[in-house]
Amino acid sequence: MSDLFVGVVAKQLTLVETITERSNQHEFQGTRPLRRLMGDEDRRGIPTRFIWISGEQEALAEDGFMSWSNVRKGKPRAPEYHLYYSGNSVTEMMRPGDMLFLALQRDGLVLVVITPAGTVQNQLMWLFGLEEQPELGFTYQEISADQSAELDFAARYILDELGIEPEEPEADRLDSLIEPFGLQFPTTRVFSDLARSSLPEVSAADDPDLALIDWMDREEQLFRRLERRIVAARIGDGFRAADGADVNGADVDGFLSFSLSVQNRRKARAGQALENHLEAVFLAQGIRYARGAETENRNKPDFLFPGQAEYRDPAFSSARLTMLGAKSTLKDRWRQVLSEAVRIEEKHLLTLEPGISENQTNEMQAKKLQLVVPQRLHATYRPAQRAWLMSLVDFVPLVRSRQEA
Repeated sequence: MSDLFVGVVAKQLTLVETITERSNQHEFQGTRPLRRLMGDEDRRGIPTRFIWISGEQEALAEDGFMSWSNVRKGKPRAPEYHLYYSGNSVTEMMRPGDMLFLALQRDGLVLVVITPAGTVQNQLMWLFGLEEQPELGFTYQEISADQSAELDFAARYILDELGIEPEEPEADRLDSLIEPFGLQFPTTRVFSDLARSSLPEVSAADDPDLALIDWMDREEQLFRRLERRIVAARIGDGFRAADGADVNGADVDGFLSFSLSVQNRRKARAGQALENHLEAVFLAQGIRYARGAETENRNKPDFLFPGQAEYRDPAFSSARLTMLGAKSTLKDRWRQVLSEAVRIEEKHLLTLEPGISENQTNEMQAKKLQLVVPQRLHATYRPAQRAWLMSLVDFVPLVRSRQEA
């Protein structure tokens, strides 16, 4: 994180800082914490990326600028700083009570992230190392080398939501692993096998939580390196076509279609990879399971324990059945698993999404859906949530005890 950011301030937006019928000043209050981040020198036209993110839909981003100035410069009175921002589609969505995270990157770009209170602010607070809940006043956090978070799976997930893709530290080794694929994606199964084989020291029998995160982390690294090669080659070929082109000969539709295919491949691959690595965990733990077995109304839970035959046998006690949904990210899709196995009253859902809001986890509890999160990601959740969360170390013995009953 310290390679990317200098520091961050966070606060809850007030009415005068937003664009409404009652306020149109386009400025954030220049308090002392903000001065620690921005310094004392006036600066004009600071390159800024504004991002709106709620966790339930795609993030909205727009480039603009800000200006930092002391409006009392040269006057005998104490300095008074103001941070002015350019109006855009993101700032127009800001409302009093929303959370503002203003981060200064090492390259001088300022990142202004707005999120409705109670949505993804847990993730952003954890990412930037903010321990206290920011309220109306700014909270400042320096991101120095001795205190910055390591870019693990959770950190990269949040950065990806913000449109930031850091360089991989093991780029040369990763490139050597994907060299045999050339400019073609292998199947997700092949990629998952490669990720696990490249980490022989990781044992799902000893620590399933750590193994799942490390395997997913490695596969994500491998995929992004190969994707970078393939996308670079496609861009190098150009997007030009004789038919359906614009006045400059550019194949705009072709470019948009290719961009969409890249995003869709990322999402589909992540879900399949998670299931592949979970399957490896259950095999290492000696757990009986069925993957994608059909239940009622053609529903297919990701994992059914101990299997489809037992689920369909009315003489087999429902108390010994378990189902586990697996979603790398939840957004608002977690409710889909509620109808996937009627015989099982309390359902389980595993996710790798860090810092889900308390509103969502409260609703899950009310609907008897138990969230399973690898242990390393528990720190991204609020203290009140952690006591309820399960890890794979908790889930595996539960399933085993039901199978051995």
